[in-house]
Amino acid sequence: MEMCFSVEEGRVLHGLIEDASGDIVMRLDAAGFIVHASQNAAELGMDLSSLLLMPHIADFAEADHAPEVSRYVAQVFAGKAQRGWVEFPVRNCACNSDADDGDCGSNRSCNSPACQNWYALSLKPIDPDDGAAQGAIGLLRSVQQKHALEGEISARAQTDPLTGLANRHTFFASLRRGIADGQEQAMAVVAVDALRAVLMQYGQRTADEIQWGFAKFLETMVASLPGPGPELAQLDGERFGVLLPGMSVKQARAWTQDVIETFAGLTVESSRRAPELTASAGLAPVEVTVDWTMRQAELGLVMARAGGGMQIGICSQPRRTSRRVMASGAAVERAMEEAVQRAEQRQV
Repeated sequence: MEMCFSVEEGRVLHGLIEDASGDIVMRLDAAGFIVHASQNAAELGMDLSSLLLMPHIADFAEADHAPEVSRYVAQVFAGKAQRGWVEFPVRNCACNSDADDGDCGSNRSCNSPACQNWYALSLKPIDPDDGAAQGAIGLLRSVQQKHALEGEISARAQTDPLTGLANRHTFFASLRRGIADGQEQAMAVVAVDALRAVLMQYGQRTADEIQWGFAKFLETMVASLPGPGPELAQLDGERFGVLLPGMSVKQARAWTQDVIETFAGLTVESSRRAPELTASAGLAPVEVTVDWTMRQAELGLVMARAGGGMQIGICSQPRRTSRRVMASGAAVERAMEEAVQRAEQRQV
């Protein structure tokens, strides 16, 4: 059965399809400028019906992504598009207006991901008439949920699920950058003393609460440091790492001492039934390699705990020892190679 629609009925049906799909329907001319857009294009933050000159489709993309959108449009018209969609973010907040009264700060200065709305653009060229390009029909579809999910997954991969702090892998990446930077830095490994005993006596829930509370305490202490750059991470179930850019080990010791004494003062009279908690720390300069730096700080923590806790340990092992160990390893490897060569010669 063949169904016929009038022009007006066709427009109504077209509008219903637009509303149902949520896609923004556009028609572009041969240069990529918008000729017509469906009413839901208002969600892009621009009233197209009030414009005398219609914008280029790439004008909606943020500056870093506009060239990519322009290339995609050119490839579609040339019949060389390698993919069906191109994704780009649209800045849609008060910062896009000339008024400086938005929640996001001054005009065009917003960098908040909350003001980024991601869209995917798909274009189908209109068959040319007498060899002249007629433009393209495009669908602009929101993919914000997809990018929000990807961001959440990425954030979870870089953070500890209990405390929300950066995890060990993220902290090690910061250490590598610090070593490559070459500037003076120190790091501390801080831990609650006898947390294992607390776990055995009071249970996992109490240990988790202590761990979470200690993490929030460290966040406050790190936030009090002047200048940007200090980083806090959870290395494992009881140890926390603090990266202190621009600090010598001597300066880091003074700050860490304040951390340990403040924590002891907060917990000494908290409750008669609660365990008395103290913390210890190991310090090391950020140099040589990540493994060397971590080993020095870990040895410092072992020394501090061996002294009874609530102390700061600094391992004084010089860098040349690490180099000597590396040289010894190379010597052993050469000796093994020579032994293999002598064995092969005897067989011949």
